[in-house]
Amino acid sequence: MSQASQPLPKPIRFLFGGLSGMAATLFVQPLDLVKNRMQLSGEGGKVKEHRTSFHAIAKIMRSEGFIGVYSGLSAGLLRQATYTTTRLGIYQMLFDKFTSADGTPPSFIKKAAIGITAGGIGAFVGTPAEISLIRMTADGRLPVNERRNYSSVFNALYRITKEEGLVTLWRGCGPTVFRAMVVNAAQLASYSQAKQFLLSFEERFRDNIFCHFCASMISGLVTTIVSMPVDIAKTRIQNMKHGEYSGVLDVYAKTIRSEGLFSLWKGFTPYYARLGPHTVLTFIFLEQMNLFYRKRFM
Repeated sequence: MSQASQPLPKPIRFLFGGLSGMAATLFVQPLDLVKNRMQLSGEGGKVKEHRTSFHAIAKIMRSEGFIGVYSGLSAGLLRQATYTTTRLGIYQMLFDKFTSADGTPPSFIKKAAIGITAGGIGAFVGTPAEISLIRMTADGRLPVNERRNYSSVFNALYRITKEEGLVTLWRGCGPTVFRAMVVNAAQLASYSQAKQFLLSFEERFRDNIFCHFCASMISGLVTTIVSMPVDIAKTRIQNMKHGEYSGVLDVYAKTIRSEGLFSLWKGFTPYYARLGPHTVLTFIFLEQMNLFYRKRFM
């Protein structure tokens, strides 16, 4: 077996999976913040705080400064350390398990099932960090006397547990897990098809980083359209203070009634702008870490 095809030790796969996601988050955290602010803008029939993503960025920079666009960074990093570590680690383990002895990879259906399983488990593990991220990125939009003022993700986890109970850390877990399963299924199918389509233009595309980037952006568009309604329900449930919603369907009913059907895709631009690059950066960092480890230790 060649060095490049040798599987990395399982602990290293989990470690590199988390580190690659955390590295990508350093670049896209401001887009996560804008997406969350956009999804909460106009909630409950209130006047919309942000007309567009660019208006949101300008307002955040003006009122909270440059550091403000990185609010909740510690929660974003912990989310990647939990969610992405688990998701990529389990995906690789299951992928290897279902790869035949002669090296034939799993079928497309099995790949999709593996992705859905890994995404669902990862989302459950990452929900406490997710709810901390939602609250920390949303805090700056509230009046000063209503802000939660978490100093870090660990302070958020401690205070949520103390003030609202341990179970609150998994509030919105259902839509979070469902979103992760939808995202993984949509990403896998659309990325595979987009890459296959692009490579059919042999004179323009090769199987390289540029092709991966283009396929990821196409995949991101499809995934964004499919998963945003689930994401906005998750965001609003996890951010609520006084039980404003009884569940996902209640979020949809109230949101559509007061803000219109297309409000389910509010924050589309930053969501899409985040999803594609984050996927590309995660896998670029992951491949480079894998390459470094193989060269140095294998």
